[in-house]
Amino acid sequence: MDTNLSPSVPGSMRLSLPVEGMSCAGCVSRVERVLAGLPGARDVSVNLATGRASLALDGAAGPADVAAALAGAGYPVAQAETVLPIDGMHCASCVGRVEAALAAIPGVAQASVNLATGQARVRHGEGVVAPAALAAAVKAAGFTAALPSDAPPADPGARREAEARELRRDFSVAALLAAPVVALDMGGHLLGHRMPDIAQGHGAALLQAVLATLILAWPGRRFFLKGIPGLVGGHPDMNALVALGAGAAYLYSLVSVLAPQILPEGAAHLYFEASALIVTLILLGRSLEARARGRTGEAIGRLMDLSPRTARVVRDGAEREVPLASLRVGDVVRVRPGERIAADGTVVAGESRVDESMVTGEPAPVRKAPGAAVVGGTLNGGGSLDLRVGAVGAATVLAQIAAMVERAQGGKLPIQALVDRVTGRFVPAVIGIALATFLGWLALAPAPALGPALVHAVAVLIIACPCAMGLATPTAIMVGTGRAAERGVLFRDGAALQALQGVRLVALDKTGTLTEGRPALAGFEAVPGLSEDEALRLAAGLEGRSEHPLAGAIIAAARGRGLDLPEAETFAAVEGFGVTGRVAGRAVAVGAPRYLARLGIARDPALMTRAEAWAGAGLSPVHLALDGRHAAVLSVADPVKAGAREAVAALQARGIAVAMVTGDDPGAAGRVAADLGIAEVAAGVLPGGKAEAVKRFQASHGPVAFLGDGVNDAPALAEADVGFAIGTGTDIAVESADVVLMSGAPDALVAALDLSRAVMANIRQNLFWAFAYNAALIPLAAGLLAPFGGPSLSPVLAAGAMALSSLFVLGNALRLRRAGGGAARTASGPSPAGGAA
Repeated sequence: MDTNLSPSVPGSMRLSLPVEGMSCAGCVSRVERVLAGLPGARDVSVNLATGRASLALDGAAGPADVAAALAGAGYPVAQAETVLPIDGMHCASCVGRVEAALAAIPGVAQASVNLATGQARVRHGEGVVAPAALAAAVKAAGFTAALPSDAPPADPGARREAEARELRRDFSVAALLAAPVVALDMGGHLLGHRMPDIAQGHGAALLQAVLATLILAWPGRRFFLKGIPGLVGGHPDMNALVALGAGAAYLYSLVSVLAPQILPEGAAHLYFEASALIVTLILLGRSLEARARGRTGEAIGRLMDLSPRTARVVRDGAEREVPLASLRVGDVVRVRPGERIAADGTVVAGESRVDESMVTGEPAPVRKAPGAAVVGGTLNGGGSLDLRVGAVGAATVLAQIAAMVERAQGGKLPIQALVDRVTGRFVPAVIGIALATFLGWLALAPAPALGPALVHAVAVLIIACPCAMGLATPTAIMVGTGRAAERGVLFRDGAALQALQGVRLVALDKTGTLTEGRPALAGFEAVPGLSEDEALRLAAGLEGRSEHPLAGAIIAAARGRGLDLPEAETFAAVEGFGVTGRVAGRAVAVGAPRYLARLGIARDPALMTRAEAWAGAGLSPVHLALDGRHAAVLSVADPVKAGAREAVAALQARGIAVAMVTGDDPGAAGRVAADLGIAEVAAGVLPGGKAEAVKRFQASHGPVAFLGDGVNDAPALAEADVGFAIGTGTDIAVESADVVLMSGAPDALVAALDLSRAVMANIRQNLFWAFAYNAALIPLAAGLLAPFGGPSLSPVLAAGAMALSSLFVLGNALRLRRAGGGAARTASGPSPAGGAA
């Protein structure tokens, strides 16, 4: 944020904001008028070239007012996202408080807080909200936030490990102090008069009081430091429930020891062991929970551990080992046999086979020779390689994968909105139930009722802590997206997990998705008087400017014949039709039959007959026109990918309809579809027509997923309910897709579907048990069944049960680490999370 105080006018502020939507001088004038009209605005300047507006404010208006004025004029400030690590959150109520505090800041468009990752993602106008303001709002809500610049760039699990160590220490202290309290209390109940004199009477009660005081003041202080301010401020959370429960039991016992005369006759009882064990058991639960939460997010840390710490740089013919952080683009790095490749780059010398399973999920090592791309963190085989570094830091494939997984893990599913609404009102409702329990026992129980009333009210407060509710969804997302990354499946957004499990039809592109995408020339026929070599030479000369896979087949065939390829003098491509230009002084056009019609070129009957025969055999015909005449037809073969048939069958076995959408010839597409067992085919469509085909499938089947290459399939990817793009190992920046498949294997889509269903089933299980647990045990804790001879729940058992509910949710989520293993091919090498993929 470019903001500073102007020395000329005390209290003034200078802003420089990126403004979207400006395209001409008229836009600049309008923006300037809008800004100049703000109270206290001066020195307004708008630059169309940089797309920024700068001005000074004298205090009457603030950055948020500037952003609102610009948005109202149709020129919004560009959006930015700030990620803040948050400490001190323990339940869904904490999440709600932090989100509300952040959303209340002027200029914040959206705030999303994830309990499992301990992060807040805040969207706001760039330069409108300072990170310090976000951190201050979090602090005012009773938590702490690290500024982005202050956050350590190291292992993402370090902060969780530090929290777990602190919890283990506090639990150990609490357990050590609580043991004598429990021994004194339980010994009195079990042994009665046989207890030693020193363990009976007022002295023993004072000893319990001292030990309980130490427990609440030392390891238990965290509950009071966070819970009491929240309670006083009107936004109680889990800490408030524990503070109320343990504090009430402690204070009642303290009065029973120090001033029993102020209590009703026979009501002086000691509950020090309850207050001590409540704190101890909840600390134990939190300690185990912190350990389990660390395991849910360990995939990212282990992924980044795949990169070696040092690299062997070759400079002036000599090798020198340097830290990985000091590598620069253009450096030449030497990788020895058996070592991990240090950085993304291109092989310049040597030959080897590289295990890329941690990126693509493909088990077979890939041959690498000069010119081949390699990915940092992959495992070199038996050869030595020299590579030129092409990307470092955040630009590397590993860093992009980690960032994508982390973003998906930090996101919220639509189902979470219902949970947030419920838990936002849950803690106040629990306090109300506890108060009603206390008053009900006082009014209806036989005297002395004060003790039982307190015990049952405390049990209600403890049993209803909403930890499990807050962890139910984010932990499943964390484990599920981490497991997906192991399978070579990257979710851009956690919400795609929920959408995918509802998909009823999967539409697949053909070339490069169901087929290898490396077509080869299979046949050639030219009109009489035209030699095949001359026709092929001209076609290849034109296709030299094209990036289409079929162009590569024509060029490879021409070079295979040793033909000299001329340079195209002019070139134009019409997406979905073909290419045209001048080559060696002749007008050349190459494309689909519809391109001939578009150019007004009459089709040769003999060539069309041959093209139809090839299409019927599953080959893709390509037509050549020279100087406005239909001159030749070529056939291109593109073999079906290994595993494509199995993937289609696996989708159908799961109740998912499968369709093919392609711009290829209908005859060729129909033959491939029949071979794969696909009944529905939309062939001969343009890129825009693929999106229309997706709409038709949505109307007839329901939610649709589309799998394509992410380039000419972008409209269909955007239109589909879930868009899958093939990332081909090194290219994962496919912006139109919701999910990126790092390998080209179609069966990775099946793995993604299985993972989505497993994650959503896991979330539903977690939410059911979290809510059912409270619904079932709150009545027991309140003692509703006690008057009828039924069981009740003591505060100590309530504390243990509450801790177990969180551990159950976490344990259930951790089962997802074994999900989705049977659909995609199993990699032989290490996966991103360090295990077998």
